Amino acid sequence: MYTEKVMDHFMNPKNMGEIENPDGIGKAGNITCGDVMWLYLKIAKNKNNEDVIQDIKFKTLGCAAAIATSSILTELAKNKTIQDAIKINKQDVADALGGLPAIKIHCSLLATDALNEALFDYYTKNKIEIPEEMLERHKKIEKEVIYAEDKYTKSCK
Repeated sequence: MYTEKVMDHFMNPKNMGEIENPDGIGKAGNITCGDVMWLYLKIAKNKNNEDVIQDIKFKTLGCAAAIATSSILTELAKNKTIQDAIKINKQDVADALGGLPAIKIHCSLLATDALNEALFDYYTKNKIEIPEEMLERHKKIEKEVIYAEDKYTKSCK
């Protein structure tokens, strides 16, 4: 059973769409269910000259939980410094929604994976040194996206 907050973010998603000329794009997929999420970032400097997520939007192809976790992640990350945003984990996402059924907790990981990928893209484009943990996570996510895309391509034929 989904919480009221999950249903609200599913029925009325926040920050859905694309950002024109994004500073970072992240794509994550789940090999179990085939959900795929795209996350778009616009980065700006705050008064302390730190990189901050000024705007964040998503497009998700997936179930109610995938859409809800995408939506809540955008709210959790918006206006945060990159250093604070990258610390958002799957439990933070699930907790912000008032919980998720155990079988749907992977959707919160999908959301944080997409954020990792968008930040990875931003770091790469701006020639910022990529932390080892982010790089290792990127390699794992990349494999899952390829599998999920393949699964959707085959099921749509």
